[in-house]
Amino acid sequence: MVYDPGALDASLAAAVGSDGQLMGELRAAFVESAARQVDLMCRARCDANWELAASRLKSVAASFGALGLIELADEALAGAPGDPVVLRKLTQALGDFSAP
Repeated sequence: MVYDPGALDASLAAAVGSDGQLMGELRAAFVESAARQVDLMCRARCDANWELAASRLKSVAASFGALGLIELADEALAGAPGDPVVLRKLTQALGDFSAP
């Protein structure tokens, strides 16, 4: 499944207007923060660490209006910690958001 980063771009444009440089910086901050949480989920060795990282990912996604990523974070929270299918989907989604 491909996640359209259009909602992210729309949220950023609504927040900063036509300031392309600031929009780029905020986009990079979003991707970096989301990637950090996914990395923590990949390395989680207990349920609590998985749930904390998934909850933080959901919060980051909600802050930027990334609805598809919110759904994936919810899927992670509802499923088994360390689920490789969810981790693969999250990695794919981050790649979609990172693409120019």
